[in-house]
Amino acid sequence: MRQRSGAPVYLDVRGDWSSYVDEVPRDLVAANGVGSLESMEQSKRHHHEKAQLLYSTRGIINIEVDDGVWIVPPQCAVWIPGSLPHAAFGSGEVECICLCVAPDAAANLPVRCCTIAVSGLLRHLLIRASEIPERYEVDGPDGRIVSVLLDELAKAPVEELRLPIPSDPRLKHLAELLVTSPADHATVAEWARRVALSERSLSRMLMEEIGMSFGRWRRQLHVILALRRLSAGQTVQTVALDLGYESASSFVTMFRKMIGKPPSRYLQEQRKAV
Repeated sequence: MRQRSGAPVYLDVRGDWSSYVDEVPRDLVAANGVGSLESMEQSKRHHHEKAQLLYSTRGIINIEVDDGVWIVPPQCAVWIPGSLPHAAFGSGEVECICLCVAPDAAANLPVRCCTIAVSGLLRHLLIRASEIPERYEVDGPDGRIVSVLLDELAKAPVEELRLPIPSDPRLKHLAELLVTSPADHATVAEWARRVALSERSLSRMLMEEIGMSFGRWRRQLHVILALRRLSAGQTVQTVALDLGYESASSFVTMFRKMIGKPPSRYLQEQRKAV
């Protein structure tokens, strides 16, 4: 993944790339990427000193860290702090722009993993950054592009497109069950029994570990699964039924409460950013 532009490079960040970007004496190293990553195993857990921004131009990017899974729909980006172990995988064909940013490159950059909304200006800056020479002139026009890009990154809105994963083994197993059977209508008490917990213990542990009720946690999972499927071209009706909702309208109501807008409008706004 050492190429900056021209021929596409693969999304999975191999060990040589991970070490290489930290050796480049610049605040920012950029690359265009394309790949078809259909499982986590295709991108091994890795880390680098520089922080990383992955901006999806096509397809869904998913980032796995110890305490959560992040989803990046088209025209959004995920920020991964420096030295944080992570794995990247995609849903089908993915095209992205990858930036690696030095820890002290700018003030007020995110300190935690997060998804970032990308404005029209930031999108153009990301594209421009992927075209500049790897060892750009710091005091020249390219260096000024990098400075403006970092300023825009620091003030970009954060979106909570994340499924937090608890550390307790029983709760991790519960997360796996929910992902496997998102349409299961079992009660909270039944889910608790499946992982050898009482309903009260389950609720308490979820609040302590991730700060969410079971219901909100499951709805967050449904939003993440829905965005993956809707971005892949499935209809709202199909997604609603697959996730166990009685109707498309009940699914849309849930989505609006979680995201602040219905899925059609959310995706339309993302596409308009192209």
